[in-house]
Amino acid sequence: MDTDHVNKDHAQALIRAEAGVAALAARRSDRWYPQFHIASDGGWINDPNGLCYYHGRWHVFYQLHPYGTQWGPMHWGHVSSEDMVTWRREPVVLAPSLDQDRDGVFSGSAVIGDDGRLRLFYTGNITLQQRDENHAEELYEAQMLAEAQDDDARVFTKRGVVVAFPEGAVHSDFRDPKVWKQDGYWYMIIGARSARERGQIWLYTSQDLVSWGFSRVLYEHPDPDVYMLECPDFFALCSDSGGMKWVLCFSAMGSKPCGFMNRNANNAGYMIGTWEPDGCFQPETGFRLWDWGHNFYAPQSFEGPDSRRIMYGWMSPEASGPVPVQEDGWCGNLTLPRELTLDKDGSIRITPVKETEALRTSQYKFGRTSLGAEEQLVVAEESAGTEIEMVIDLSRSTAERCGLKVHAGGQGSYTYIAYDDQIQRIVVDRQAAAEGGRGYRAAPLSSESLSSGKVALRVFIDRGCVEAYINNGEQVMSSFSYPVEGPGKSILLAERGTMEIESLTVHRLKGIGLS
Repeated sequence: MDTDHVNKDHAQALIRAEAGVAALAARRSDRWYPQFHIASDGGWINDPNGLCYYHGRWHVFYQLHPYGTQWGPMHWGHVSSEDMVTWRREPVVLAPSLDQDRDGVFSGSAVIGDDGRLRLFYTGNITLQQRDENHAEELYEAQMLAEAQDDDARVFTKRGVVVAFPEGAVHSDFRDPKVWKQDGYWYMIIGARSARERGQIWLYTSQDLVSWGFSRVLYEHPDPDVYMLECPDFFALCSDSGGMKWVLCFSAMGSKPCGFMNRNANNAGYMIGTWEPDGCFQPETGFRLWDWGHNFYAPQSFEGPDSRRIMYGWMSPEASGPVPVQEDGWCGNLTLPRELTLDKDGSIRITPVKETEALRTSQYKFGRTSLGAEEQLVVAEESAGTEIEMVIDLSRSTAERCGLKVHAGGQGSYTYIAYDDQIQRIVVDRQAAAEGGRGYRAAPLSSESLSSGKVALRVFIDRGCVEAYINNGEQVMSSFSYPVEGPGKSILLAERGTMEIESLTVHRLKGIGLS
């Protein structure tokens, strides 16, 4: 490979991408632009990529289309932070510039090599046939390597293909490498759509991060409707009691809705099980959703310097229906960073990282609060970022549904986060949303939570989205919520019965430096 020629072409592509983002940012509307969620200055974003801690900074890369607010030829955008609280924008780091990635620099991961240098592994995409009326397309996808040339991870040199497209063995989809080191060897997993059109995850090994050999199919999804497993992730978690399990993560394409499960177009989740490097993954649980909200997909995790397992997800726009922010010069944002922990009972807890508390600028604590049937109580004016912590005492409440209306404003619009006693689930109901998709989602509560008689909610309210963490991370729900212009309100509500609130605290949150 002619490195000088490659670097020159890539540098020019990056300059064009920066100009594209700047042009969109210049006309950006901030009516729903996030204050404390990562988003591009302008343009469309999707999957989080290359998550890492490098030379004293946290780095988040993400899929970026710098020339429009809909999905298009993918680049890698970039932000970084010293403290995971205040972030700064970095230059676009990867753009299509080689024959092997000419139609998109697709998703991938980051590792720090034995020489201390940061490396990005990504999928180079070539579209051989465009989508037809059945949404079919033929892709040529290979796994590629780029190496950081500076400690700030702003300049990368592309090194080309390290895992070629396996002709004849896969249908067309073969992407999203996740790389890690274990017991002296490097491992890479890749999501694949087999020649029989079954969703699979392939495992490769290497000793030098350049020469990779196929090991085995790590996992094949048992559902024949699931034809592709995107954005795979694979890691071990240890509980405080010393137990260790492997967690296999993927975004299942083709899964059908069943009851409350799989209600989104594609659904991201995980299975818990066991694995030895010379074998296949052995699941011990069924597929569990990472997030029960309307807008969550393509998560990626990484291990921080303090051994925490931290995850970001993409709050993906609706697959059908209106996407109002596409008129505003930007589209899509990431979730808050989330810490994953393994309970002694083998379940995973998903909570905002502790650094999130540093966003709090003030708080107001309510005492025990009682609401009568159909009574409402305003608890916050949402003129700034808001976090609400509350514990509903179910044992002393009689309401059929009770909870919190957020983004409540003109025209009677709001999004409702509530406990529904008839189905014994937490719901995010958007039937009264001012803009965008509607419908509701419902997250389950464990039998232990129900028997305790308490439901704890931690709700983060940004300009155009909400995240609700349930019972200290037993479940999470992330959804877009587009209020009418002007400050909204957070309002407690009890329906057809009473609500007792054991505790309630409202926090004001500052921005993360990107808005």
